[in-house]
Amino acid sequence: MRLPVTIFTAGALFFLYVQLIITEVIMTKAVVSDVVNVKVTLRHSNNHTDIEEYARNAVIPLLKIFPGIISCHIILDHQKNDFEKNKLAEITVHVPQNVLVAKESGAVYEQTIDNCVEALSRQLKKYKEKLQ
Repeated sequence: MRLPVTIFTAGALFFLYVQLIITEVIMTKAVVSDVVNVKVTLRHSNNHTDIEEYARNAVIPLLKIFPGIISCHIILDHQKNDFEKNKLAEITVHVPQNVLVAKESGAVYEQTIDNCVEALSRQLKKYKEKLQ
């Protein structure tokens, strides 16, 4: 029995690559507020507007610690292979001449986001002391 072999042309591969990029862009929502640009990306899940709002509101207090934050990128991921700590949160904060990252996993998104914000607040305090 012969299996069919599919040969893609360069144009077809480019089209598939563009479709993959468009899919990632659709799942990423950026909101520019008066103070900072916050982008939220959901991986392996969708339609969690309440979690997105919670994440956006959770990073706003970081501006009180260091008002020079340029942008924040929040990645929320759902892992299907782990049953206890299957919610992952990664927050990347861009500050002048540096990038700060915090990653946490847990049972619920709210707790992982809060843990990331706590870790980032410690990192921002150290960064602020280093600048002085």
